[in-house]
Amino acid sequence: MNLAQDLLQQVEWRVIDQSALAVHLNALHSFGMDDTLCASVGSGSAPPTARTWVHHNTIVLGIQDTRLPYLDEGIDFLKSQGYQVIVRNSGGLAVVLDEGVLNISLIFPESEKGIDINRGYDAMWMLIKEMFSDFNIEIEAKEIVGSYCPGSYDLSIGGQKFAGISQRRLRNGVAVQIYLGVNGSGSERADLIGKFYSLSRKGEQTKFQYPEIQPAVMASLSELLGAELTVQDVMLRFLQALKNKAGRLYAGQLTEDEASLFEAYYHRVTERNEKVLGE
Repeated sequence: MNLAQDLLQQVEWRVIDQSALAVHLNALHSFGMDDTLCASVGSGSAPPTARTWVHHNTIVLGIQDTRLPYLDEGIDFLKSQGYQVIVRNSGGLAVVLDEGVLNISLIFPESEKGIDINRGYDAMWMLIKEMFSDFNIEIEAKEIVGSYCPGSYDLSIGGQKFAGISQRRLRNGVAVQIYLGVNGSGSERADLIGKFYSLSRKGEQTKFQYPEIQPAVMASLSELLGAELTVQDVMLRFLQALKNKAGRLYAGQLTEDEASLFEAYYHRVTERNEKVLGE
């Protein structure tokens, strides 16, 4: 675990907070941002950076989801429920973003020795545990079967998942990304994804094993902790926990160089998205 601790302990952390602003932006913006930060942090031209983001009703599909036999019907259903649909450029499966879900990306440089995959996951898990250390709870990291986008680093309390962690590696940068269900109903979000899969698959045999969603295994932090948490509350906890690890923590924006890099990366994710969704 101490290797994960080292990752969090950086001389300085730049924080780019888009938890309020990004609500009005297409979620592809966030994937372009993280790719940009991987490149700039990876090249050493920017310090390790933490970015927080929230988007309005959006379903983010993984590449495997785009191979579902009746994908169009599933997407039409999601749109009829008031959700935008995009495909992300990293692994994993469908997840729900809305204004009760806070996303955090930690972007590290891939050091000489390299950051092994679990070390990045452990660093995020440790940070989340620290953020909620005042509650008498155990936050476990293990796959929660029946959840959407299941993985070995699903974060759960009492067997109910409230967060999932993913990683993206690009140009010597590593982005460890988490979505935290802060408030709202975790099971309603899961139910939406469950309906998407049943419409997109219609019980057909597929080479890839899609999750059989069981809504009851997912919940938000507010539901699990019995506390009315807002995204802003969790932001404060996050900044405090990161501050304990950093020599210096400061609010920043993209530099001029990063802004021009962003144009290219955003164009790339948008183009790829259109190609995959055939729009």
